[in-house]
Order: sequence, then structure tokens, then C-alpha cells
Amino acid sequence: MIAQLFFAGSLGTAIYFATKSVLRIKGNIMLGKPYSVSDNTSERIKKMVFVAFGQQKMFDRPIVALLHLFVYVGFLVVNLEMLEIVIDGLTGEHRIFAGLLGSFYPVMVNVFEFFAVAVLLACVVFWIRRNVLKIKRFWFAEMKEEPRKDANVILYAEIILMSAFLLMNATDYELQVRGAEHYVHTGSFLISSIFSPLFENWNIDLLIDVERFCWWAHILGVFAFANYLPYSKHLHIILAFPNTYFSKLDSAGKMRNMPEVTTEVKLMLNIPLAENESAATGEPVARFGVKDIQDLTWKQIMESYTCTECGRCSSVCPANLTGKVLSPRKIMMDVRDRVEEVSTNLQQNGPSFEDGKSLYGDYISQEELLACTSCNACADACPVNIDPLAIILDMRRYMIMEESKAPFAWNAMFSNMENNMAPWKFSPSDRFNWSKNVNP
Repeated sequence: MIAQLFFAGSLGTAIYFATKSVLRIKGNIMLGKPYSVSDNTSERIKKMVFVAFGQQKMFDRPIVALLHLFVYVGFLVVNLEMLEIVIDGLTGEHRIFAGLLGSFYPVMVNVFEFFAVAVLLACVVFWIRRNVLKIKRFWFAEMKEEPRKDANVILYAEIILMSAFLLMNATDYELQVRGAEHYVHTGSFLISSIFSPLFENWNIDLLIDVERFCWWAHILGVFAFANYLPYSKHLHIILAFPNTYFSKLDSAGKMRNMPEVTTEVKLMLNIPLAENESAATGEPVARFGVKDIQDLTWKQIMESYTCTECGRCSSVCPANLTGKVLSPRKIMMDVRDRVEEVSTNLQQNGPSFEDGKSLYGDYISQEELLACTSCNACADACPVNIDPLAIILDMRRYMIMEESKAPFAWNAMFSNMENNMAPWKFSPSDRFNWSKNVNP
């Protein structure tokens, strides 16, 4: 009974703190401006299934994708066993599903063990890639001690959880063979039974202690993992699904215009407004572009929490590859760090508090924003459909339209487009002179 009460208390505590973290992150995300998506539901569900669940965009690097798939599917499959552990912990039973599933039960556990080994091997390979081979994208400037430690903590946690699961099954089988009380006979498990001979000479009390220790280590480890998740880059395990669902369906290179500017231009050129557009009310626009996180949409903030910090975006960014300071991954990490800072300030000092800092300038520099070529390679490479370019463009709009800090060459181009309807300085009437020299 004491063990059951302790288990119930642990489960309740884990649920309480996990719920608290979820509500905190939801509140942080909703600091952003409204973002409404209600179109093409079937297409969005399809994208979510293929990209988030099927990991479609991972397979441009097939070996890494296969290892990641093992970790992802293995994590989901092995933790189906959590349902049995929770029921056993609350009721005081042992392997309650064995009686319900009969001969199918060992088949199910054998599948769990296969994926547990697959997760173990994949995690070892990932650890070697990060810490021994030191793949370049894992060691960019923004990948300081904390992000690198976070990745390793998750790898260690998964290795420990899977090892505890296999060791639990190995000692459990040996206890079944010896006819120990409380241990239901289920038959051998394909992988863990290989290690059972190691425990043949152990006394039964020690075996029970080891089996119980591994059982508790596995379940408490999962509880701890669930509560660490909201503070880790591995939150993408959950947020990848809504993020891909709400990702844009337009062609990759299409940029989002500012509605206020688009409406003014259409009115000036006598272009009819669309049904979802309305004429200006005369009220001034609060701000052109993005200066701080309150100017972002909640979708853009959610993207910062969804970021896996894998660095695929930065590894294909032409600005980054040519030595510029821009790293799309750093943009997303900076957004998340600033959101956390603002959220803490609001909680501690109230909504009227101003810390004198902003995303633009204090986190992301003008040099970074100007380095972007708007090629969209980062968004195309992201395995969970994050769009760093949209944030960069919005911040660059603020820099130019509010701060008037465009480079001289850009200002000349803007002037030419306004006066001559082309980036080059010549009369609009001469725009098609080049065609006279083209052979028919």
C-alpha cells in the first residue's frame, strides 16, 4: 500500500508540474499578435501527418533520418508500456496486461525491446556525432555550453531509460524461472533473455531489488523527462504537430505583405479591395515591422519553441556559409530567449514594466538582418516547417520603415522603384528598350 501511495503521489506531482509548464508556455506563445488560419483543413492535416509524424523532410539525409526515426518511433512505442506500468503502480499488480493479452503479450514486449535496442544504438551514434566527430553545425557560435548540454542530457536520459527497461525485463524473466511470488509467468523475451544468464547465481532477494529499482527508475525517469521537456529543445516532440498544421501553404518563395501597406497602395492605385480587406480607419499603425516579441504573431513565437536546434537551416544558409554573422537557428533561439525574458519580467514586475531591451538590437543585430539574401533555404530545410525568413523580413521592415537604417544602395533602389517602377535609374518609358535588340 505504501508503494502504491508513493506511486500515486509521484504521478500526481508529475502531472501537476507538467501542466503548469504547459500553461506557462501557452501564455508565452499568446504574447504574440493574433494569427488566424482556417483554410484547407484537409491539406493541413496531410502536411502535419507527412512532415511532423512521417518526418518527410528528414530523409534528404537518409542515414540520420533512419536513426532519428528509430528514436522517435521507439520512444512512442516503448512508452506504450507506460500504460501498464501506471496501472500496475496504482493497483499493486504486476504485468496486468499479461493476463488480458495472453500469448500476444510476449510478442508485444518483444517489439518494445527491439525498439529499445534501436533507440539505444541510435542515441550512441548521435552522441558520437555531437561529441567525438563534432559535426560542424552542432558547434556554430550560437551553440554554447547550455544548448550542447541540453542535447546530451536528452541522449543520456534515453539511454538510461532504455537500459533500465531491458534490465528490468532480464531480471523479471529470471525471477519468473525461479517461481518468485508476484512475478507472472509470461515466457522469455527475445532480447532481454540473452542477459538473464548473467543473473543466474544471484540470490532472489537481490534480483527483486534490481528488478524493482529498474522499474522505479524507468517510471520516475519518464516523469522527470516529461517535466524537463518544456525547458528543452525536445519540446518539438509535441509542438511539431501544431506547427506543421499552421504552416503556410503558399509557394515557398511567396512573402507575406503588410496588410496596412497593401491596402494603402491599392487605394492609391484605385485597385479594388478584396472581401477580407477594408479601407484604413484613419488610426495610425502601431508599428511597421517587428521590434520586440509583442510584434510577432503567436505562430512565430510557437516556431521558436518548436525549433529543434538541429542547425539544418544554418548549414544551408548562403550567408552563413560565406562567413556572415547570420545564422537562422540563432534567430529562432534568440526569439525564444527574449520571450522567456519578457515573460519573467511580466510575472515579476507586472504588465507596465519596461526593461529597456528589445529583440531588435539587443538580441538580433542589424548586421544579421542585412546579411539575409531572402533565398528561403532555411525554411525549406527545416524538418518541422519553421520559417526564420518571415521573422527576418518583419524585423528588417522595422529597421527600414521605423528606424530608417537601410544601406545607401537599398535607399537608392527604393527611390528608383518608387519613381521609375524598377530598381534601375531610367525612365519608365525606356523599360522595354532592351527588347529591340532581341532577335525574333
